[in-house]
Amino acid sequence: MRSDASTVDEYVGSLPPDRRDAIAAVRDVILANLPDGYVETMGHGMITYVVPLDVYPDTYNGEPFAYVALAAQKRYMSLYLMAIYGSATARARFEEECRAAGARLDVGGACVRFRRLADLPLEVVGRSIASVAPGQLVAHAKAARAAGPGGRRRGGGTGQD
Repeated sequence: MRSDASTVDEYVGSLPPDRRDAIAAVRDVILANLPDGYVETMGHGMITYVVPLDVYPDTYNGEPFAYVALAAQKRYMSLYLMAIYGSATARARFEEECRAAGARLDVGGACVRFRRLADLPLEVVGRSIASVAPGQLVAHAKAARAAGPGGRRRGGGTGQD
């Protein structure tokens, strides 16, 4: 479900009540744990948290560098976490903490899918979001880009490994 909402409030307000409440709760956790320097905006039809172009303008696609995204899809909700996509260590820790919290995990790449808010361990999500400052994300992106095509370091985009 791609949204044409131009603001985050418009996006959240357009959701059915059950989705609105869940997305709003996850958004609150993101905002409470998001390191300074990231900016909340709409991008690609979802709520995104990005490194602004005035901080890191040299992105591969000319768009702000995304760190976290949140969306309501047709059959589930999605939380995209670059902190777990970019680090095998962080991903393993995230998955282990989710299982320890009793969560049924549905993860693919950077995407954590959940059908109900109760399916998502918010404390674990908060720790993951708090784990990578914008400078770390940018430094690792620059290093990966300097390595050239196919030279991307194992572990991806956060420099946590």
